[in-house]
Amino acid sequence: MATTALTTENFESTVNDNDIVLVDFWADWCQPCKRFSPIYEDASGRYEDVVFAKVDTEDARDLTAALEIQSIPTIMAFKKGQLVFRQAGILSGKQLDSLVEQVKELDVDAAIAEANRQA
Repeated sequence: MATTALTTENFESTVNDNDIVLVDFWADWCQPCKRFSPIYEDASGRYEDVVFAKVDTEDARDLTAALEIQSIPTIMAFKKGQLVFRQAGILSGKQLDSLVEQVKELDVDAAIAEANRQA
């Protein structure tokens, strides 16, 4: 599965209308982003049940600012519309695979219920 380009216009619907969405925030001038890109693309072909999306921070400055992206690459993972992971920096292939598996196993409804009980 290829990656999906996200913009301000389609970000929210993509995150909310899919079970699991990983988002890579990147820019063409960013060398670490260029090193991470093939790792991300490779993983997108192995997990057909996960949406692998990319946000070009130069083209989507409003979205990047709204999500307070400070460093790139930044990876975000959403499950059932909820942000469950956020990290700046490159992940190795093994780390990315581990992230996908952890997000798949996460019971996001239980996590939300627990957070609400502690609030």
